[in-house]
Amino acid sequence: MRLLRNPIRLVPSLFALAIAIGTLLLSLPVATADGIRAPFLTALFTATSAVAVTGLVVVDTGTFWSPFGQVAILLMFQIGGLGIMTAATLFGVIAGRGFGLHDRMATQVERGRLETGDALSVLKLVFIITITVEAIVATILAVRMATNYDLSADSAIWHGVFHAVSAFNNAGFSTNADSVMGYQSDPIILVPIMLAVILTALGFPVMQDLRDKKFAWRRWSLHSKVTVWGTLALLALGFAAILAMEWNNAATLGPMGVGSKLLNAAFHSVMPRTAGFNSVDVGGFYDQTLMVNYLLMFIGGGSAGTAGGIKVTTFVVLFAIVLSEVLGRRDAGLFSRRFGSEVERQALTVTVLAASLIFAATTYIASITNLALSEILFECISAFATVGLSTGITAELPPSAQIVIVLLMFVGRVGTITVATALAVGRSPRPYRYPKENLIVG
Repeated sequence: MRLLRNPIRLVPSLFALAIAIGTLLLSLPVATADGIRAPFLTALFTATSAVAVTGLVVVDTGTFWSPFGQVAILLMFQIGGLGIMTAATLFGVIAGRGFGLHDRMATQVERGRLETGDALSVLKLVFIITITVEAIVATILAVRMATNYDLSADSAIWHGVFHAVSAFNNAGFSTNADSVMGYQSDPIILVPIMLAVILTALGFPVMQDLRDKKFAWRRWSLHSKVTVWGTLALLALGFAAILAMEWNNAATLGPMGVGSKLLNAAFHSVMPRTAGFNSVDVGGFYDQTLMVNYLLMFIGGGSAGTAGGIKVTTFVVLFAIVLSEVLGRRDAGLFSRRFGSEVERQALTVTVLAASLIFAATTYIASITNLALSEILFECISAFATVGLSTGITAELPPSAQIVIVLLMFVGRVGTITVATALAVGRSPRPYRYPKENLIVG
């Protein structure tokens, strides 16, 4: 009952319970293809990655796990995705005041926040969109795989469903050892996956605005405007940077025709935002391309959805603060609206905590391995931002490093919700203020 009354403890507890159950299921002999019980750390790592909808793996999903194990993994990232979205929505209602998680998922300007009566409507929207999008994408993928890749009907349906559910939940799991590299020249496979990832990475507050206000842009909430424009800008930046940097890279885009280069650059501008599928070898990226991926992964997608990272709105708020300071403006804001000081503090808090955690994890893993720092940093950001992309070092990590990655995935998925809600729920203003004295900054 105490957990139920305290949402800050409830969500981490529920996610931990889901991971524990998932680990137990994957530890059963029936979960592996050879019928031998999987090592505990392998089961724990996989279960955490699935529930946290990340996609990092230490074994090949399609060959190591049996059909039972693969179904269990699918159910885990489906529940993980739905649970995350539901928790974010309900937390907005529970917070009830201020701008924390509440305002990142509620429509603003006109109503300012979600009232309790809207919660059921939002949950219905989550359910309807989930079923609809997954069914459409699964059908397209299954038909294409059956007709163009010599798969039986049963096999095509399974692969189609698995990839569709994985894409919608931004999980990044694939039944193929090379993710979707085998489809790198097939837009009928890659484009539906891209669109499913983009849609859910926007977050459900944006979808709610689309449902209620259609394309009446002026009536959209500030949250939706910032999320959509921020997403478009990041997709364009990622596409242009990856295309330019990898154009002649023999390990990635170099051998492809122009059409395939454009398709795969677009695909990889979407995936670092939180999804984790790869159509080219990420380990073959140039260092400068990895740098672009660091940024895209760290920012992530929209709030109150399946995306990870610090979120688009957080990044945009920080960017607006810097811009207003440079231009000498008194307030930071966008679209003829200013941000409150509590929003600015929360954005800064989430960003500093995320960067500190990634720095600490990267430093520790670098101290116990001989792996390249760029690869370790990529892995840690990918884990914290629940992206799932890897340069190929995941299985090489020693046990203690894998445990660090497990913790990053858990905190990266649950921590953002918990911290944001704690800031909104726990705010109790003091009846006094100290005298102000300025510091020398810079």
